[in-house]
Amino acid sequence: MSKILFRLNGVSDDEADEVRELLANNNFDFYETTPGNWGVSMPAIWLNDAGQFKQARALLDKYQEERRVRVREEYARLKKEGKHKTFVDAVKQHPFRFTVHLALAML
Repeated sequence: MSKILFRLNGVSDDEADEVRELLANNNFDFYETTPGNWGVSMPAIWLNDAGQFKQARALLDKYQEERRVRVREEYARLKKEGKHKTFVDAVKQHPFRFTVHLALAML
């Protein structure tokens, strides 16, 4: 029986790709569900064999810890160099979208 391994809600494309590659390289049989046409389904990666769950979960936990360390180091480096993205940068990049979202929130 299938078992859910990794929910893809809010996951960046690069992280999802790395998880797929990790599972494929370690010979786990898995499939993926999408959010569907209206975004109401659950996007996730599922294991076909629930018996492999503990192994896959341990591998995924190790990967996520390594990724956490890597991403924090990258952020610290960018911040030190003054190249990290701030809220103000995001507003400057998409001022119209920010204005629309702010107006909708105020309504």
